[in-house]
Amino acid sequence: MLNGAMLVWFLLTGASVGFVVWDSISNGVTSWVQRAAWILVTLYTGPIGLFFYLLACRRPFPGGHDQYTRATWKQGINSEMHCVAGDATGIIVAATLVHFLHVSNGWDIVIEYVFGFVSGLFIFQALMMMPMFGSYGQAVRKTFFAETVSMNMVMTGMIPTMVLLAAAWPGSDDPLTPQFWFRMSLATVVGAVIAFPINRWLVANQLKHGCMTLPGADGPAFALGHVSPEQNKMAGQDNHKMAGHRHMEMKRLPFRNAAMWVVSTYALLIAALWLTAKLVPIRF
Repeated sequence: MLNGAMLVWFLLTGASVGFVVWDSISNGVTSWVQRAAWILVTLYTGPIGLFFYLLACRRPFPGGHDQYTRATWKQGINSEMHCVAGDATGIIVAATLVHFLHVSNGWDIVIEYVFGFVSGLFIFQALMMMPMFGSYGQAVRKTFFAETVSMNMVMTGMIPTMVLLAAAWPGSDDPLTPQFWFRMSLATVVGAVIAFPINRWLVANQLKHGCMTLPGADGPAFALGHVSPEQNKMAGQDNHKMAGHRHMEMKRLPFRNAAMWVVSTYALLIAALWLTAKLVPIRF
């Protein structure tokens, strides 16, 4: 029965990824970064990723993208995709490598966290957002806080799920088996669910970017009488275009407040691991 469920899942995942790739090319009006993030997330989460792509990002008709994506919760989902795509990629790469190193599950967690952090911050946030911020160093500084707190929430969902499923499902730690990839998909879904609230909060407080339509890519739908929420924030700030994006200065929390948020998310991650260890021993 489980093998049948996995087969259906992988078939739906293939169809979902194919649609998102096709739609990103033929109907996409967001940056290539946003499109790549959605493709990767759909690859990891299958039809669930496709559902939220249709719900929160896909242009419903020419001129309607800004209106369709303007709700804060939709902006939060789109913002989260960068984090989930980067973190999940790093974690999956690490989980593949550590299987062949035969290390304990405690070291598995440490290595996967480091890979997820590096991939999420230094590639999927800083490197890909560099055109918006002008330099790589500036992009790292500007995205460090948002990426850290968001990533910790993704990890809070992903890592315990991975550990629990690995213990309950012998053989699912082998990347050469379909069970491994199904386990990664389930863990990514849980991580995305846990990370949504903080991403919505970050976007609502202008601490992280949401979904931006490329300038000139989707003409305004005058009958709808709207302006993009992020274009509203950009108006009067800076008209300079950088690699197809308008520069948009995000707000910054005072250092003390930011530190409290970072510490709090680490505390939640540690608490989740502590509870997981009550069910499955975590050894170093």
